[in-house]
Amino acid sequence: MRLWHSALLLYIFVPPWSGSPRAREADPRVGFTIEPVALFPNAPDRKRLGALSFVRGYRLVSDDAGFGGYSSLATDGARFSLLSDGGQGIGFTLTPDGKLRNSGAFRLPGGPGTGWQKRDRDSESMAVDGASGRRWVAFEHSNQIWRYGPDFTRAEAAVAPSAMAKWPDNNGAESMMRLRDGRFVILNEGVSWPGKRGSAGVIFAGDPVRAGQNWSRFSYIGPTGFDPTDSAELPDGRWIIVNRRFNFRSGFTACVTIADPRALKPGGELRGREIARFAAPSQHDNFEGIAVVEHGGATHIWLISDDNSLRPWQQSLLLEFRLDEARPRPRGSATAQAAG
Repeated sequence: MRLWHSALLLYIFVPPWSGSPRAREADPRVGFTIEPVALFPNAPDRKRLGALSFVRGYRLVSDDAGFGGYSSLATDGARFSLLSDGGQGIGFTLTPDGKLRNSGAFRLPGGPGTGWQKRDRDSESMAVDGASGRRWVAFEHSNQIWRYGPDFTRAEAAVAPSAMAKWPDNNGAESMMRLRDGRFVILNEGVSWPGKRGSAGVIFAGDPVRAGQNWSRFSYIGPTGFDPTDSAELPDGRWIIVNRRFNFRSGFTACVTIADPRALKPGGELRGREIARFAAPSQHDNFEGIAVVEHGGATHIWLISDDNSLRPWQQSLLLEFRLDEARPRPRGSATAQAAG
């Protein structure tokens, strides 16, 4: 644990190299594999965590130093796209019995910067239009949103929304989801609107990269000490949000909340109800991506963790759960409320 903490301190505080700009990217010739993991490594028969029932889980592994750092995912339950926080990504098909098919690495065809440092291509979240295949990516340091063609074949348009212009560069656009009605919801990483509390959020009436889109503010109130890292829409219209906390005593802890936006008004607060917490002895890492898939009449949740390029102290975990809200909530969960 001391070694892990030392490595993290070096990662955070040692100044970046200042030589020639060089984009960090996975080498498609090296490839990657997956290894099955249990939700509770020391008790593999345990399958329940709050309102989530564990279905399966994998650790993504590769000998490539450029592999990892995945902050967001998009999936239909079979085909996956994972995007790193450096403008890189991987795509693959995952069979029901845990086999990889048609896997490969890619690089975003455009973005706010071209250098090797994280701030140049800090791609933290993405949203997908299932009908057209178009994809949107939110970049944290620059607080920009870029739209790409299907499968990231080309960059189509970009915008630096005025609504996000004053968000700090390291606490900017962290979470983005596209709702079924065409609206987009953006959350920053724990920085409040002036005079408000919680994390600042923006709802765009339509595609944010199109000129003249109306938008409104709101505040998301999550569990104390946690910041939102990604979100997705549930089949009933509620929002499911993954939240993260770090301290040097317990490392990364994550919790999943559900919020009901029906009573949310412009400028209002949306409070999340905690349904599961990832802490020892369960798997607990830097979970930054979440996706929702309807399967067999049930709602399935996928989570991905960002290893911060700190293997082996952190992992790239891909976990699948079934949402089962009949299960009791964890102690200390946030109260369910949406207030205008």
